[in-house]
Amino acid sequence: MKIKAMVAHAPNTPLVCEELDLAPPRHDEVLIEIMASGLCHTDLSQLEGKAAPYPFPVVVGHEGAGIVRQIGSSVTSVQVGDHAIPLGIGECGTCRNCGSGKTNLCEVFLGEIASQPTPFTRDGQRVSAYSGVGSLAQFVVMNERNVAPIRKDVPFHLACTVGCSVATGVGAALHTAQVSPGATVAVFGLGGIGLNVVQGARLAGASRIIGVDINPLRDGQGRRFGMTDFVNGAQTDAVEAIRALTDGGADFAFECVGNAHLMQQAFDSTRIGWGCTVILGVPADGEVMQIVPFALQLGRTVKGSFMGNMKGRSQVPGLLDHFAEGRLNLVDLVTHRLPMDQVNEGFALMKSGRALRTVVSFGDDAA
Repeated sequence: MKIKAMVAHAPNTPLVCEELDLAPPRHDEVLIEIMASGLCHTDLSQLEGKAAPYPFPVVVGHEGAGIVRQIGSSVTSVQVGDHAIPLGIGECGTCRNCGSGKTNLCEVFLGEIASQPTPFTRDGQRVSAYSGVGSLAQFVVMNERNVAPIRKDVPFHLACTVGCSVATGVGAALHTAQVSPGATVAVFGLGGIGLNVVQGARLAGASRIIGVDINPLRDGQGRRFGMTDFVNGAQTDAVEAIRALTDGGADFAFECVGNAHLMQQAFDSTRIGWGCTVILGVPADGEVMQIVPFALQLGRTVKGSFMGNMKGRSQVPGLLDHFAEGRLNLVDLVTHRLPMDQVNEGFALMKSGRALRTVVSFGDDAA
């Protein structure tokens, strides 16, 4: 079928609306009409040619929500008409990793990560789907293991956020770090991911949640999500400030920007003996985090987290239950809604620091 999609042809060039050919769903695949898609910093990294980009031309976007329009003959977990989110990390449910209870990194996903298939072509030439999704398109085709049905009472422009930013942030606090009740938490970078770490720490019962950012707007914004203290990293030594606020160091620290210097600061801000640092941000290729081994021998740990260590099909949809029951704030997270033809303005808003999450749509309801 012919569809419209926003295509990037080279690094640092604007997205353009083009007509692409979309392959029909095979027996184990699902056709989803994308109703809303959030813009993520990793999309921006792809557009700027950073962090192991997919081959150009590429359709970015991996935080979508929509309606199932067609299913393959062997698909059983979703039905036509279901609301669903396409997932960059699938869940086959049968491999050793899926059955381990320890990770969301399905072995099928790991096998495809270097060469993920794409359903998009133009004039017979391949067009990449970023993260295997490419949600800045009217329709996507996904394997069943990459499709999570969701409740229908949450608007698409809010539901789409659980596909990346909410799952990554909340999951990092609850699943990767396993923040304990009464713990102290430091969050470096208060964008869409960082503010959801704040929400996850609040859900876990943290006693103090310290946000670090150089944008003063994040002070007031962060408190809406559960932040108790704000440190402006441009005006003060964040490490010393956190040590003073926590009497020696935070129990948990999260780096949500993708900057090696901030990763080091996050590590240094944790308490000797048991401090845990979680790395969420995706750095530019070539950046290296350096740690003196003795600092680890003193009892600190460093963990990585990919999409919050949350299994896409079995765990991510439950985040919308938290929202529906008043435990998660998605309304304040989506600060801007734009029609798809203004998607380049949406990325400009992201770079300016004015937006937390911008959501775009091909539909007529964006405002």
